[in-house]
Amino acid sequence: MSRIWITGYRSYELGIFTKNDLKLKIIKQIIKQKINQYEENGLEWVISGGNLGIEQWTGEVVKEIQKENQETNIKNAVILPFENFGKSWNDENKNSFLNLINSADFKISTSQSEYKSPIQFKNYQSFMLNHTDKALMIYDSEHKGKSEYDLNRIMEYNKINPQYDYEIIDFYELQELADELQYKEY
Repeated sequence: MSRIWITGYRSYELGIFTKNDLKLKIIKQIIKQKINQYEENGLEWVISGGNLGIEQWTGEVVKEIQKENQETNIKNAVILPFENFGKSWNDENKNSFLNLINSADFKISTSQSEYKSPIQFKNYQSFMLNHTDKALMIYDSEHKGKSEYDLNRIMEYNKINPQYDYEIIDFYELQELADELQYKEY
């Protein structure tokens, strides 16, 4: 496996609105653990979108890994569903998005026009599935969110292409990590 698509909840779906939220620390820690684990198995590219939340935090984690380990082969690609993605966001979110884009090793939009229709999102999903070897999602089926569309598409793709693997990190796994981190602090 050399390319992984990482996606999941938007920040507001998790109730995370500040950079110092403990939930964010746990989410970034599990993303980092998974990337490091996958790198041992040949991972080279972490590919995600530009959505606020899991996708942008994934980009931050990759940059952190690159700074901490000059020997890493991990690179970060940001793939967007259309041009001017995020243009209606507030200034703080736009700045966060620009930081992500500017720090990416590769960036492209699957549609060369601005948003026109939902088909751009379907084309984006197809691109991601056809250009990655595996998907990692932070998602819990008991707590619906926008990334459910990605999960459904990933599962459909997996039925047709069983070699395409996916992993889901749910809230129980996040809670286990939180408990483990808390235990280590005491």
